[in-house]
Amino acid sequence: MSFRYRVSLALLLAVCFSLCFDSSLKAAAKEKPNILFLFTDDQRADTIHALGNPLIKTPNLDQLARNGFVFNNAYCLGSNSGAVCVCSRNMLLSGRTYFRWTGRYASADKPNFPDSMNAAGYYTYHHGKQGNTAALIHKKFDSTKYVKDQEARLLGQPGQEIVNDAIQFLKKRNTDQPFFMYLAFACPHDPRVADKEYMDLYQRDKMPLPANYLPLHPFNNGEQVVRDELLAGFPRTKAEIRKHLHDYYADITGLDGHIGRLLKALKESGEYDNTVIIFSSDHGLAVGSHGLMGKQSLYEHSMKSPLIFSGPGIPQGQSDALVYLYDIFPTVCEMVGTEVPQGLDSQSMWPVISGQQQQTRKTLCTAYKDVQRSARDGRWKLITYPQINKTQLFDLQEDPAETRNLYGKPEYQSHADHLLAALKTWQKQVGDTDPLLSEHPQDPTFKAPTAEELKKLKQRWQPKKKKKKQTAQAGSK
Repeated sequence: MSFRYRVSLALLLAVCFSLCFDSSLKAAAKEKPNILFLFTDDQRADTIHALGNPLIKTPNLDQLARNGFVFNNAYCLGSNSGAVCVCSRNMLLSGRTYFRWTGRYASADKPNFPDSMNAAGYYTYHHGKQGNTAALIHKKFDSTKYVKDQEARLLGQPGQEIVNDAIQFLKKRNTDQPFFMYLAFACPHDPRVADKEYMDLYQRDKMPLPANYLPLHPFNNGEQVVRDELLAGFPRTKAEIRKHLHDYYADITGLDGHIGRLLKALKESGEYDNTVIIFSSDHGLAVGSHGLMGKQSLYEHSMKSPLIFSGPGIPQGQSDALVYLYDIFPTVCEMVGTEVPQGLDSQSMWPVISGQQQQTRKTLCTAYKDVQRSARDGRWKLITYPQINKTQLFDLQEDPAETRNLYGKPEYQSHADHLLAALKTWQKQVGDTDPLLSEHPQDPTFKAPTAEELKKLKQRWQPKKKKKKQTAQAGSK
């Protein structure tokens, strides 16, 4: 056999092996489900019709909830700043608590969601809000882009731009590789503008107030004059809260409609039956609950989010297991059969979804700056306010709206002690070094700002106007 013949044969075998190997990789890739992750901004857990809200209209999210698996107790872990979305989204993409990093953002050099999905053979696509995001981790996606948050919120068609681009991606993408698509919407965060077609679905004067509506929060929680809290007056009138709820519900319904367009396009592409759809939000929102407007509290309405998994391999059902939003990262890793990175604080929810376990943790804790800490188990919840040395204890089974503080009553002391001990243990585990009591507590009384004080506060939170560049020739116009 000549040298030339042996070389030609070797090359032919190498090409055949390469083609076979490439084909096997493509076949393996097609066996993995696509992942479509829909992540909204400021959406309470109780704003989906199928999950118990009789008023709101969310037909497309209802379909996902009815066909999939719902977590009833999914929480944002908390935040080290008033922009709770910053910490929530950075924890989501890093799988680590915000106590693990310095500054506002998680490290992109450590394990992260897009790196894990890329390693699993996925084409990774991100499109979302630009402000308060994990920009360095976003660069890890194969494709990443942003909407202009304020402009997107003022268009009247919530989520339209992101959905339009996602549909185009579905039409043009390379089908040899499964996709991981992370769509991080900028709504229903304020300012909330929904077109007439959505506003007309609700009657403002008949919008029911929250069960825990209050004109003012009864004490100083440490964060009552932050930007979100200035969106309504002091006290919060019923008419004003109904206006905010009207805008909020219409915005969510508009977003639901565009999500429906995306689901339709997914079906038309032939990929719907091979796509796991995850729906959630970065945290909740008060909108009048407890006399508050924003998400800078540890009440259920502000830290709890909707969480739905729907698609191939996902059973129909629901769970009361206590989970964090950042648990989504290792859950997806386990779901698609790729390695869960070492060093994460989060835990996979897959054992609960697959029916292997009823829960992954017995207690769950949350934190907000150095002014609030909470712990809850299956029934009881404790919130403590270290700056004023105040504590609340709620029976979530009998009082899900958290309106009756049972702390200090002897018959409930054992529950408070248990949760306080769990909170201290959790602090050590996650590196939270803030004290739970103050040697010099502040005045617990909340004094609503006067009209003049309110004006100054609003000015402080207004965006600074950029100075116009002067022309080189003075006087030229």
